[in-house]
Amino acid sequence: MVPLRQLHKCRRNAAASAAFLLTLLSVAVARDHHPGVGRTSEAELRAPAPAPAQAGRSCEAQLRALPDHAARCRYLSWASHPACAPRGYVHYLRLFYCAFGGAPWLGAAALALWLLLLFYLLGDTASQYFCAALQGLSAALRLPPAIAGVTLLSLGNGAPDVLSSVVAFAAADADAGDVGLSSVLGGALFVSTVVAGVVAIVASSSGTRGGPVEIERAGFVRDVCFLLVALCYLLAVLLTGSVTVWAAASFLSLYAAYVLLVWTSHCCAEDGTTKPAVDDVAAAGPDPDLAAPLLAEDPDEPPALPISSKHAEAAAPPRRGRSSLARRALHALQWPLYLPRRLTIPDIAAHRWSKRYAVASALLAPLLLAAISSPSSPAAALSGAVAGTVLAAAAARGTSSSSPPAGRCRRLPWLAGGFLMSVLWSYMLARELVALLVSIGLIAGVRASVLGATVLAWGNSLGDLVADVAMAMHGGRGGAQTAVSGCYAGPAFNTVVGLGLSLTLAAGARFPRPYAIPADASAYQAAGFLAAGLVWAIVVLPARGMRLDKVLGVGLLLIYLGFLGVRLGSLSLGAANGS
Repeated sequence: MVPLRQLHKCRRNAAASAAFLLTLLSVAVARDHHPGVGRTSEAELRAPAPAPAQAGRSCEAQLRALPDHAARCRYLSWASHPACAPRGYVHYLRLFYCAFGGAPWLGAAALALWLLLLFYLLGDTASQYFCAALQGLSAALRLPPAIAGVTLLSLGNGAPDVLSSVVAFAAADADAGDVGLSSVLGGALFVSTVVAGVVAIVASSSGTRGGPVEIERAGFVRDVCFLLVALCYLLAVLLTGSVTVWAAASFLSLYAAYVLLVWTSHCCAEDGTTKPAVDDVAAAGPDPDLAAPLLAEDPDEPPALPISSKHAEAAAPPRRGRSSLARRALHALQWPLYLPRRLTIPDIAAHRWSKRYAVASALLAPLLLAAISSPSSPAAALSGAVAGTVLAAAAARGTSSSSPPAGRCRRLPWLAGGFLMSVLWSYMLARELVALLVSIGLIAGVRASVLGATVLAWGNSLGDLVADVAMAMHGGRGGAQTAVSGCYAGPAFNTVVGLGLSLTLAAGARFPRPYAIPADASAYQAAGFLAAGLVWAIVVLPARGMRLDKVLGVGLLLIYLGFLGVRLGSLSLGAANGS
């Protein structure tokens, strides 16, 4: 019988490959079957561009003043317009209005599919490479498990959210900043209400061993109270409307206090009895489908879309000699998504070790780093080529074909390189994801902050939903404890470190002037409902003996439905006022 996770894996591979294929087909169909789509004539481009915009008007206002797609295409192609300049590597507005001007529905489908692919790539990069490098660094640096869990491993789990926030605040326009703020708050709200609520309902009805599942009180109260304190601090910052670099740094330093608190709790727990959650996990025994990261994997096989960045992919994929024609086709479609990262991110995971890829990544990683950091500098490209050649020669001489480097000193450079390059890839993908969301908002006439609080938050958090529910269903008491802890510790990290680092960098770039925070109603609404969810959890769970049940879960789900209702009402009211 095929394991459940392997079935999920096949479906995820098929979904990612199908999205990639449909994106290509959308472009091909648009160019071949719609006259004028993607074929803006030279005469049209040379025609005088309309001048509807005045200086200082937003890009949306400029585009809305134009009569049709053709006029908007000419306007975007005629000259540089700072308000409508691309935020990423692709000019999505020009692509939509020029390449899909005759078939806007096809353009919307292509952008939606590309959005799904970016979510896939961002989550897969964090799981397969970023988390692996962080776990290796944690072991090489010999960090205590409690400290590693709230530092390096929390960074691995929250990498998509944190980097999306940093990229958004690094942009020069307010729309992208709205996306960063709303996505972090929206993601924290989604995880602490929807994910925690579903986990509570599943744990109460799954018939776990020994009756109702009880959660450790001390750790739960600590995590929820810390998140509440951080949220109050953030609200105070938002209400002032601006933040200095010192205030942002003090907000970021809250996480250092949290790490110290966790370390103190860990030391006290070691002096006393062993924590029940650990005993429960050991007693229940890991489910085979959840304990798969130790299994071998073909190093040449493209990885599957991860359930969550917390869990490496489990089952070993079937050998290609025994795979069906359809599976071969899916693998062929996955290669364009897989190969560029495999060739540029050093990876010494034992189940994926390949000397060929190791040498290739040593050669190409410096070149990619130079191309991204200084794209127009020949000196940077030459330096990257020289450094890559030297590193590739050293990798070819110093590594074995049969096993990855052994020993702490030999592994550290590879782990550091894998960490650096996975951060670079995650940064590029997050930058493109934010740019795409801002462009979709301009095309659809929806505020970017709304998309950040919903679409971006959902995309970054759906993996947590699937993984945490699976742990609650199959992991026994320890799995439920871990799932609930992740529902509050993860949002705490993303809120304090993600927003704290973003605000610190943005305020530091404007020092000594304060940084004006681009917050609108959606950010305050997300923060308010997040506070309501935290208060509900910290009141209801202790009152019911720390037992997970449907009262807790249904209440949390209703809070999130209330948030969606308020957002939809705000959008309807805004549309009515605009008309």
